[in-house]
This record gives sequence, structure tokens and C-alpha cells, in this order.
Amino acid sequence: MSRLILFNKPYGVLTQFTDTAGRETLASYIKIPGVYPAGRLDRDSEGLLLLTDDGKLQQRLSDPRYKLSKTYWVQVDGKPDEPSLERLRRGVTLDGKQTQRADVQRIPEPAIWPRHPPIRVRQSIPTAWLEITLTEGRNRQVRRMTAAVGFPTLRLVRCAIGQYTLEGLAPGQWREADAQV
Repeated sequence: MSRLILFNKPYGVLTQFTDTAGRETLASYIKIPGVYPAGRLDRDSEGLLLLTDDGKLQQRLSDPRYKLSKTYWVQVDGKPDEPSLERLRRGVTLDGKQTQRADVQRIPEPAIWPRHPPIRVRQSIPTAWLEITLTEGRNRQVRRMTAAVGFPTLRLVRCAIGQYTLEGLAPGQWREADAQV
């Protein structure tokens, strides 16, 4: 039976088990031998990371050709207007290639944990929260997309991958789930 671990990756943790530079890794939180991340989450991003001991499941969860949706809560610098949100929905050009369509909507600030260290706050520039769902996963895609329409990402929390969610997991906590993909 395949193991599937849902982990709420804290800010500043690398999505790997070792690091020669001494930075914090998954090894500080997950003591289960033989599990590996199914996909990545940048060091400066937070939220849901899936780990498994099954190579085929790992591929099914992380390979973009399977179109497994990934949903993010994104705090941006400024208040995006509807034309900016529509550009995100249609896709933007990154490295000469158009991103796929995305589901994008404004949301109220989610009821989540405070980030350590906190984001930078500028008194004269408001922030807004977006929920963005993608089915592709280019390098730093969400951050690059919001920057491309003039609203840089301040905080990025992945809240869902397919049917799996962060619900009930504080930063640094994990739980096992049924592998149903």
C-alpha cells in the first residue's frame, strides 16, 4: 500500500531532506524513511506539500501532463483591478511562452497562521488576497504571473493539490491520507 503524507511546509523550509548549506529541510519535520516530495514548493512559499513512497504515485501527483490542479492563496502588493485579473485568467507570457488559463478570484484574507518573518508592509500601498488555481507548474509561476501584471506576490500559500487540502494542519504538521488520484 502506498503512503501519502500531507505536510504544511513552513516558510523558509527547503523541499528536500538534506542541504549542505545548513538550511532547514523536511528532515526537521518528517521522520518517515523512504518518502519523497511529489513536486516542489519554493523556500519562500508555504503550505501543502505531498510526499509519498511510491514512484508511480509521485509522478501522477507532480507531472503536469496529468493536470492535477494546485490552488494558492496569494497576497499581492496593491489591489488588482478586473483587467489585471482577467490577464491572469487568460494567461501571461513567461520566458516567451504563454501560461495556461488559470482560475483567479479575489478573496478575503484567509484565516491562516502569521508568517515568520512577517511580510513587508508599506503604509501607502494596500495589499489584496487572490485565490489562483493552476494545472501547470512552471518555476515560480504564481510569483512571476502576478509580477507580470504589476502586482508582486508578498506571500504565497498553497492550500490544495487536487482533492487534498491544508485543512487541520498547522505549519510543520503532517498527516497520512488515502492515495486516491
